[in-house]
Amino acid sequence: MVSPQENLLPAMQNFVSAGQALAQNFFAFLSSQPGMTPPSGTPGAIPPFKLPSPETLQSLQQSYLQQQTELWTSMLGKQQGKPLEGAFSVAPEPGDRRFNAPEWSESPFFDYVRQAYLLNSRFLNQLVESVPADDEKAKNRLRFLARQYIDALSPANFAATNPEFIKLAVESKGQSITTGIQNLIADMEKGRISMTDESVFEVGQNIATTAGQVVFENELIQLIQYDPLTPKVAKRPLLIVPPCINKFYILDLQPENSLVRYAVEQGNTVFLVSWRNPKADLAKYTWEDYLEKAAVTAIEAVRAICKVDQINALGFCVGGTILSSALAVLAGRGEDPVASLTLLTTLLDFSDTGEIGLLIDDHFLALKESQIGQGGLLTAKELSSTFSALRANDLVWNYVANNYLKGKKPEAFDLLYWNCDSTNLPGPFACWYMRNLYQNNSLRIPGKLEMCGVRVDLGRVAMPSYILATREDHIVPWQTAYQSTRLLGGQSRFVLGASGHIAGVVNPAAKNKRNFWTGGDQKLDADAWLAGADEVKGSWWSDWSAWLKQYAGGEVAARSKLGNTRYKAIEPAPGRYVKEKAV
Repeated sequence: MVSPQENLLPAMQNFVSAGQALAQNFFAFLSSQPGMTPPSGTPGAIPPFKLPSPETLQSLQQSYLQQQTELWTSMLGKQQGKPLEGAFSVAPEPGDRRFNAPEWSESPFFDYVRQAYLLNSRFLNQLVESVPADDEKAKNRLRFLARQYIDALSPANFAATNPEFIKLAVESKGQSITTGIQNLIADMEKGRISMTDESVFEVGQNIATTAGQVVFENELIQLIQYDPLTPKVAKRPLLIVPPCINKFYILDLQPENSLVRYAVEQGNTVFLVSWRNPKADLAKYTWEDYLEKAAVTAIEAVRAICKVDQINALGFCVGGTILSSALAVLAGRGEDPVASLTLLTTLLDFSDTGEIGLLIDDHFLALKESQIGQGGLLTAKELSSTFSALRANDLVWNYVANNYLKGKKPEAFDLLYWNCDSTNLPGPFACWYMRNLYQNNSLRIPGKLEMCGVRVDLGRVAMPSYILATREDHIVPWQTAYQSTRLLGGQSRFVLGASGHIAGVVNPAAKNKRNFWTGGDQKLDADAWLAGADEVKGSWWSDWSAWLKQYAGGEVAARSKLGNTRYKAIEPAPGRYVKEKAV
């Protein structure tokens, strides 16, 4: 009779003997990626990275095979009921939840599959670190591609190597498989992975519900004015410019986590730009259109409605970059319409753009400029796929395993509903933005860029500024956001929030969660600033609100009627534009 160990032995030995093949396949994968071979190259061309020396490669492979042998030996001992003291094992990285279920460790086979995969992952990362690279960006791009490769090959992603799939299939008598196939078909029909129960949410019904009116619209934006919630309000209104990627309601999800509602409750007359979701009719719109027809136009409208010379303004992410650029244009025209500027997780210096910057190079830009640079759309699907790839385990493979293998339905989560509600971008806008800012980092250089007929200089954007970055932001690295304190001309207050790009911003004051850092010496570099900063428990919202009150310009009675005779109410908030879906 054949023992279970003998049945499993061939499969295990395949893992053990895979060191050389694994390295060869991995380097072949790297060579096949866009930009990793010269644009004029042919299949098989030498990739623009050097292989490790034969001695280094041999040393890594020998170490890898030795560890696989030790792992196999420890697994055999465990299966025979004779676990060895101090036996070799491989643990997941902190925060890796893919193998938390007990099924992965209860079976010697799946325990081995799990640990062999983790050992393979470690080996491939060591290969990347051993590759000679001409610069840090090239090495970081290799690291990024390696992570994509490693994450995609996880045994949790495949039915035959996922014990949770097998257990559920047996317990449900195959119903979980049927449901998973149905989930897959449904997602294929809509062209994306479901991350949340989208049937639970409706824009204007249970998200984006802060009351107000659209008081202006053009082909690019709607301008929303929100109903006051206090009898008196700051004389100077607050204009919010959100990112034009995704929808504005990340700042107005539900009443308990709405920054918009919080700002209204603090006695501000709040206006907000709601971006149009570009279709073919906006496919030729440029960066300058977004400045002139959106940011500048909105500033003029808010000033006219509230009859003030100056307003307060807030920009979030690329909305902050657009707003700051528009203010630089206005400063170049001799205009000073904004009393204070708030920037939330915004890049003005693009010297380190995190992993997004690894995907943008001359080859990629030349391709995009030829495709959509003169007209066309950078589609929501492409944008969403790119951002998901930055956190593939959390935003791709997690849902592949749960939705399709296990046949589960995603839970309702407002933030993930927003995350899936993507928007297109006009090709000329996107190409200019990526070329001049991400690739050339020209905005930080006074006079280098001409926008709307003006040579812009951020140093002339001289009003006081509140600059928020978040410590775990993978889209806007906080040390890079800190550089805005060097570029803007006015006195700045830099605050570092906890968590990431979205969760660090959407951190309601009422819940008093997380923490933030402030008070460091801004004459120092970013890390030295943090070393001397004070940690404060709770949300940065309260700190910002107190700062903003300095620039209120006094108080006036809250307006009972929104808009004015020129800017009349068009429709209730959140308006039509935010409800348009990308196609």
